[in-house]
Amino acid sequence: MSNVSLVILCAGNSSRFNQSAKKQWLRVNNDPIWLYVSKKLTSYYSFDKIVVTSSKNELNYMKNFCDNITFIEGGDTRQKSIKNALKQIDSDFVMITDVARVNIPSEVVTNLINSKNEADCIVPVLDVSDTVIYENNTINRDNVKLIQTPQLSNTKILNQALKTDIEFTDDSSAIKNIHGQIKYIQGSIKSKKITFFEDLEIIKELPSPSNNFFTGTGFDIHPFENNKKMLLGGIEIDVDYGFKAHSDGDVLIHSVIDALLGAIGAGDIGEFFPDTDEQYKGVDSKILLKEIVQFVKNVGYEIINLDLTIIAQKPKINPYKQEIKSKIADLLKIEKQFVNIKATTAEKLGFIGRSEGVAVQSVATVKYYDWKKQI
Repeated sequence: MSNVSLVILCAGNSSRFNQSAKKQWLRVNNDPIWLYVSKKLTSYYSFDKIVVTSSKNELNYMKNFCDNITFIEGGDTRQKSIKNALKQIDSDFVMITDVARVNIPSEVVTNLINSKNEADCIVPVLDVSDTVIYENNTINRDNVKLIQTPQLSNTKILNQALKTDIEFTDDSSAIKNIHGQIKYIQGSIKSKKITFFEDLEIIKELPSPSNNFFTGTGFDIHPFENNKKMLLGGIEIDVDYGFKAHSDGDVLIHSVIDALLGAIGAGDIGEFFPDTDEQYKGVDSKILLKEIVQFVKNVGYEIINLDLTIIAQKPKINPYKQEIKSKIADLLKIEKQFVNIKATTAEKLGFIGRSEGVAVQSVATVKYYDWKKQI
């Protein structure tokens, strides 16, 4: 037992990053940055436990990537995320880092761990080389340090320090607030933190995302219901019957959602929008698709194209093909030429052939968001 656990804070919304993908989900080869960071740090040291905090709607998706990490829901502030993470920690010491600090050198981690018994919190710092102005006055730059992460704390003391409503920007500030002992060690300029997209220009050594493409399929089927509006592909079809369903029954959009989720390995529509949840009763499926498209982009993908097969004895699909293509392309934020629609009958066979309902099969292709091209 090493008696040191690792916490990687990864629940932020990347609001200052200003890209379609969250920074923690940018790919390095095939790994999202949060996994790349965890692999790098655990290659330096054998931690008792690894805890990664996540936003609520990405928590289940993260669990698909590995079994040796404990994933927990973070909070709406850094400090709340730490409090949630500490509930999982039973080691004497805990090392906490921000996922945005992607290139922490091994010597920083080694020096932190070797110093763990020398203070309540061990903190890497950098000297300031530029002139410093504070409230319009020049101050001695030798008295100014830049605080970095990871920081290694005595778990019991950190828990005690966080029993307050005061929001601290790092662990050492909280511990210092209760008069704990802080030890500063030499940090590294390599431990640059990604806050703005432009910061990636400095961290050029990060490998590019792989060029892999990913394909997912979706299939949905719904029976007809008389005296109900029919929505198919987000548009209204001029018939006097619709689809029987918990939501608005848009069988095409439901199929597209499953194809997109399949392409990124994120389960199915029922995991995101269960039909046992009353908030989705009669919901507009376009709203659901917009949410999934945003999720796909947040976790680091671009949508390439979509191929749809509508199987229906009735209604006639051809008069609506172009309008459906335009609507789906708009919802997916891709060009219309990358949405293909095929329509066929069931040759009067079975459930569909008896004109009792419609089925749609979708195939979606995605790739990683290529952040390197944007630099």
